[in-house]
Amino acid sequence: MARYTGPKAKISRRFGEPILGHSKALQKKNYAPGMHGKGKRGKKSEYAVQLAEKQKAKYTYGLLERQFAKTFELAARKDGITGENLLKFLEARLDNTVYRLGIAPTRRAARQLVGHNHILVNGSLVNIPSMILKAGDSIAVREKSKSLETITASLSARTSKRFNWLEWDTTMMTGKIINYPDRQSIPENINEQLIVELYSK
Repeated sequence: MARYTGPKAKISRRFGEPILGHSKALQKKNYAPGMHGKGKRGKKSEYAVQLAEKQKAKYTYGLLERQFAKTFELAARKDGITGENLLKFLEARLDNTVYRLGIAPTRRAARQLVGHNHILVNGSLVNIPSMILKAGDSIAVREKSKSLETITASLSARTSKRFNWLEWDTTMMTGKIINYPDRQSIPENINEQLIVELYSK
């Protein structure tokens, strides 16, 4: 189950955004990491800007290069706008959906819950975080896991914010994908067109 395991604060400082979760380091050091972080940066090339946007998306959703490339290929084959398809598929990953439903406080925690067999998809145990769900799929917390502290704490901390492409039953601890999210429903600060341009080179 390959994933990025390096320092989160450094990545957040590189992009100037808490893309791997809240980071105090970003508040204290709102400049890039490294000995030249405070210095003036030269103008980035078009390629560098596009590459940085892809890296931001990869870190945000917790994918490594090969898996991200496969997701892009899937998005490119599907009818519609490739960049929006890419974000829709990333959002529909099982680990991200568990996170969006509020079952886990972060995507990393969601990936761990899935990998440790705490999540059911359409009534069956699934331990593949990268599984891309479809409209109509149901996601539930396994009966034995409903009292798990990580899950109960995350659900109790849920804000009133809901995603219009998901349904959630608090009593049964089950959710459902109504459809793939449209671009306006995806809050991530990612310029997907730059990623498309990078892959089209």
